[in-house]
Amino acid sequence: MSDSIAENIARWAATTKSADLPDSVRDAARRSFVDVVGLCLAARDTDYVKAAMNAWGGNGGGGECSVIGHGAKMDAAGAAFVNGTAAHGEDYDDTFEGTPVHTGAVAVPAVLAACEVNHRSSDDLIKGIAVAAELMCRMALVQPTGQHKAGFHPTAVIGAMGAAAGVGAALGLDENKIKDGLGVAGSFASGIIEYLAEGAWTKRLHPGWAAQSGIRAALLGREGFLGPRTVFEGTHGFFYAFGVENIELDYTKMTGGLGDNWLMSNLAFKPYACGTMCQPYIDVARKLAATGVDPAEIVEAECKVGEGIVHRLCEPAAEKAKPSTSYSAKFSVPYCVAVAFLDNAAGLLQFTDQRIQAPKVLNLAGKVKYQIDPDNEYPANYTGHLRVVLKDGSIHEMKQPHLRGGAREPLSDEELSEKFHANAAYGGVSRDYASQLENTCADLFNGSELQDLSKLIGTLEP
Repeated sequence: MSDSIAENIARWAATTKSADLPDSVRDAARRSFVDVVGLCLAARDTDYVKAAMNAWGGNGGGGECSVIGHGAKMDAAGAAFVNGTAAHGEDYDDTFEGTPVHTGAVAVPAVLAACEVNHRSSDDLIKGIAVAAELMCRMALVQPTGQHKAGFHPTAVIGAMGAAAGVGAALGLDENKIKDGLGVAGSFASGIIEYLAEGAWTKRLHPGWAAQSGIRAALLGREGFLGPRTVFEGTHGFFYAFGVENIELDYTKMTGGLGDNWLMSNLAFKPYACGTMCQPYIDVARKLAATGVDPAEIVEAECKVGEGIVHRLCEPAAEKAKPSTSYSAKFSVPYCVAVAFLDNAAGLLQFTDQRIQAPKVLNLAGKVKYQIDPDNEYPANYTGHLRVVLKDGSIHEMKQPHLRGGAREPLSDEELSEKFHANAAYGGVSRDYASQLENTCADLFNGSELQDLSKLIGTLEP
């Protein structure tokens, strides 16, 4: 009987050592960790984070795990859930080119909580984050667009598997226990994309739910709870449940070059606070505005898009032209193009209840249409292509050949630091505290103790 995919993944996760991780992997994990912490600070006073905390017991929940942006402590599952929800809440977290999946908002909360409650080292933390993120990236390539077409959020369902592997690795579990944890996680995975209809909040909690699911699955595996070893490729396995029949499955993406070729080293970090595939269209709108195109003169705008993004970011047309909530606006190409033209920005302040009602924004968004481009490379490459017609009849066109912030045009550490501090300020955190927290996070990747970070997080009052 040949080894299953889960057995191969579990063997790799159990034998991965932090000291052996390439510098590019450690660097990606560091950038992801710092980015997630900043995003949690930005979201700390939002209604959705308050709801998540209160539902889990809030400040009185007890436990020894950090809730980033709050002085409270919670149990491991609760902290992972709240931190994951906060990290992904503004859709400003890292993503992956190949099929959009958000690794940091799952991996960091899950592994951080598991390491805190089990008193593991910073090296264990780094290893766990790397393993979780890598498995998520690899799973995203098995059937690109498959989870979305089946009605599921890839981060939600893939995340539970990644978190289980990452937590298992961080806790030093053997390969049989990690294999069982993965098998269990397949039954915990969940998360549908019906939030797209009217901008409901459920996407926000998907990484948090995946993170706590991964913790619980890994612990069940640790205690000997048997999970199916064919959880990935089985007749009723993960990709049967969360995929579609008309897209070919390529399981070699999961194990080919495993341990040598680290996909997570090319994680993309977002410059804008909205859906991944809106980002290139924001860039082209800003570029056109910089050439002198006056948004008041636009009579028609057309985005050429890949077929795979239409059902999420371009339809239903009425909702995308006039988003019903500020959250819905984050997944509207027409709104994002309009606000990019008018504000030359698409940060947190562009996605508020007030901004989405601005007449000038809605007027311009209503002029933005789309056309499916059969040559668009999505999901292999994330591009933007915008054509506008002005009142004088002139036509202006601009292309963005790739995702800014991704492997072809990464954000610098300086840009990520600026983003961190802007997020902290948005959350009402002082510059001094934010700087101390940023440095302490980075120090984890240079051998400092996890307890130093836990203590610092605990000093910030709600």
